[in-house]
Amino acid sequence: MLAILADRTYRHLFAAQVIALPGTGLLTVALALLAYRLAGEDAGAVLGTALAIKMVAYVAVAPVVGGYAGRLPRRAFLVAMDVVRAGIAVLLPFVTEVWQIYVLIFLLQSASAAFTPTFQATIPDVLPKEKDYTRALSLSRLAYDLENLLSPVLAAALLTVIGFHWLFGGTVIGFLVSAMLVISVRLPQAVRTDRAKGIYDNITHGIRIYLATPRLRGLLALNLSAAAAGAMVIVNTVVLVRGVLDRSEGDVALALACFGGGSMVAALLLPRALDRVPDRRVMIPAAGLLGLLLLGFAWFANTDGSGLWLILLAFWVLIGFGYSAVLTPSGRLLRRSARAEDRPAVFAAQFALSHACWLVTYPLAGWLGAAAGATVTLVVLGILTLSGAGLAMRLWPADDPEAIEHTHPDLDPGHPHLAGHDGAGRRHRHPYVIDDLHPAWPDPR
Repeated sequence: MLAILADRTYRHLFAAQVIALPGTGLLTVALALLAYRLAGEDAGAVLGTALAIKMVAYVAVAPVVGGYAGRLPRRAFLVAMDVVRAGIAVLLPFVTEVWQIYVLIFLLQSASAAFTPTFQATIPDVLPKEKDYTRALSLSRLAYDLENLLSPVLAAALLTVIGFHWLFGGTVIGFLVSAMLVISVRLPQAVRTDRAKGIYDNITHGIRIYLATPRLRGLLALNLSAAAAGAMVIVNTVVLVRGVLDRSEGDVALALACFGGGSMVAALLLPRALDRVPDRRVMIPAAGLLGLLLLGFAWFANTDGSGLWLILLAFWVLIGFGYSAVLTPSGRLLRRSARAEDRPAVFAAQFALSHACWLVTYPLAGWLGAAAGATVTLVVLGILTLSGAGLAMRLWPADDPEAIEHTHPDLDPGHPHLAGHDGAGRRHRHPYVIDDLHPAWPDPR
């Protein structure tokens, strides 16, 4: 897996991601402490609102940027977004009102919604071989999981010697170093599109491609499964550990670490598995496993067994494994389903639509848990997770071709689309992507 780091461009981009992630983790801790300073016991409501604002920014801004990102100089755009994020983080320690947190968080997350899908769409151009790209996806998953494990520890260590305001400085440093690493390499420029349409068409271009592609419609259903299971873990682990089991705050961290550890194990095993097994046969069963695990733990949680704590840890490891197995291969589907010039828009569509799923499941997990209890929440989210897996099975054909043989009887034999093919018959095989020439591929089922 580490062999792909021999590529200098990818190595610098991966380093930029790794360095920026702890800065984001420190921001989360510092923001929680800032909210408590400003709002006291209402800090939870402030953070919940800030999280909702983050998701709204992701859903609203990503498609807008994705519609035009292919026309912008890629490296300059990524650097500009890093600098904007660093500048906003500089302002956060000086906040004196709750509404100022909301405004700055919206601006910061809007810049992230512009940066992240553009960054993700760059990696397939840097690593054009699917085998290399698969390993890059697994490395990225590992980086996210390590950040979730290590950032709280780093923040706790720093808070023993500095005030929480200084944690925002770590965020600023992370974004600035990320910008310098992006500047240090020459990035392949996105293929420019000749699409000259209106604002609405440009903004919705990626989403229209996404929703017209059977395998990506299946991916959207799997995003819902992952969001339902992930929201249960992220929102209600503290409720289960502290409220149901009456264990310590340190045990909350241990349970979340088990979830992250399971995710890391899956990320390590997936590259070799995906070399041999199609993505569909990995992702859909993994989503089904997530649903069964939630329902299974609901049964255990209702039995008042003495070993429930150890059962929870084991289930959280398995849920982390399934969660990673659902999400890690998603970049392969996006890469396979879009022409190079459409990738920024399609990656932005995935970013927006996947976070729309979280925008539904986060409050569902929180509100249902508070109103009906942990067992009912586990059952409802388990059923939702299984529904996503079943919908994906229906939407994503088992016979999912890499390329389709087709004819363009209305194209001139010299048309660039027929280059290298049988121009006389105008019949050729072409990657199964939705584009202007193929606005409605036949469903391969």
